[in-house]
Amino acid sequence: MAAARSSQGTAGIGGAKGSIRRGGPGRMSGSVRAVGRALHFPFTGTARGIRKATHAHGAGESGLGKLIELHAVNGAGDVMITIALASTVFFSVPTDEARGRVALYLAITMAPFTLLAPVIGPLLDRLPHGRRAAMAGAMLARAMLALLLSGAVASGSLELYPAALGVLVASKAYGVVRSAVVPRLLPPGFSLVKANSRVTLGGLLATGVAAPVGAGLQALGPRYPLYGAFAIFVAGTFLSFTLPPKVDSAKGEDRALLAADEEHVRGPRRERTPRPGLRTVGTAVTHALAANAALRCLSGFLIFFLAFLLREHPLTGESAAVSLGIVGVSAGAGNALGTAVGAWLKSRAPEIIIVTVVACVLGAAITAAVFFGAVLVACLTAVAGFSQALAKLSLDALIQRDVPELVRTSAFARSETLLQVAWVFGGAIGIVLPLNGTLGLAVAAAIVAVGWLTTVRGLIGAARHGGTARPRVA
Repeated sequence: MAAARSSQGTAGIGGAKGSIRRGGPGRMSGSVRAVGRALHFPFTGTARGIRKATHAHGAGESGLGKLIELHAVNGAGDVMITIALASTVFFSVPTDEARGRVALYLAITMAPFTLLAPVIGPLLDRLPHGRRAAMAGAMLARAMLALLLSGAVASGSLELYPAALGVLVASKAYGVVRSAVVPRLLPPGFSLVKANSRVTLGGLLATGVAAPVGAGLQALGPRYPLYGAFAIFVAGTFLSFTLPPKVDSAKGEDRALLAADEEHVRGPRRERTPRPGLRTVGTAVTHALAANAALRCLSGFLIFFLAFLLREHPLTGESAAVSLGIVGVSAGAGNALGTAVGAWLKSRAPEIIIVTVVACVLGAAITAAVFFGAVLVACLTAVAGFSQALAKLSLDALIQRDVPELVRTSAFARSETLLQVAWVFGGAIGIVLPLNGTLGLAVAAAIVAVGWLTTVRGLIGAARHGGTARPRVA
């Protein structure tokens, strides 16, 4: 008995000591793992939080969450390229020379782009089965062009202009395909407005995160933001193929026509079956598109006009860089707020929303022109950003409500192309105007007034009659 107890005790003690000796390295490795987890948590925790937010409310199951993440990657890459080009074309030389260089940049890149942009939508309409490949191709093209630009910005060679044009065309191609893809990834119970607002907000947040990173890389040298853009777009290329296969399905789709007359609406082989066009569904969509074009034209105008105005005449007590930063942050905050409000409003009275927000921008522009000052300029950019986001979501709601499903994705693609052309036209006006704040904002007010006065009656009339007979989609 005693021997047994002794052996058990010895074994117990030895076992305990052995376990302690074996536990030493185990505890150390456990501590190392704990430290590793602590160091990785800011990244893994953030990634899990982002994934949880983008995949909420069925977006993960439908594939919308992956599109939100892809659009965030797109926004981050675009802002990197924008920072590199802005520094090269705008900030690196005196104001007079910068204005000439930006005018040259517009002439060489934007003019051909204006001619190419209307072709992109119809061209991509013919590739409904290759949308994932088209988005991946747009990402890969920008990755390669970012590398080409990295050499051009350092040497100042003329390669910068065709490469920048290629970036613009690829970015537009991505935007057109994205507009066509969103309706195919709607979770149950989701409106198109809510889905588009989530996608847009994801891009805005990524842009806000990537902008200071790009500025930090720019401080190291003009090439580094472009290297960052290359890495981001390569990631986007692979991410494009993770979208669900239904993105490439064209079941039940057709191409939208802009003609409304019977000769064009009826195709040569469709004598008995009219082919729906954008104007055959009522005037609400076309008037809303015209109002949005006015706001997009204002956006392009303000970007270029204020960029030079604030460089030459900064806001009171601030440097040119800080002045541009204040205006840029105001516009971004307004855009984000408009996107959030649009998701909350869903598709309630989109015609009235468009009429109201354009009227608000018109009032803000007139006020800023009459009482020109730092605060009013910042307020105008914030109101313009808010209104542009909310009006675009309302246009999406009208297209979803009034355009037949057969041609709805095509309608989104073509409306996006028209809005981009309006932005280019506004930018061209902004670059040629004298740097007079009151004059410039008076022109801005005139742009909005033309868009508002030519559409307000049609939009209010459409709201009174309830659009088409199709029910609204909540």
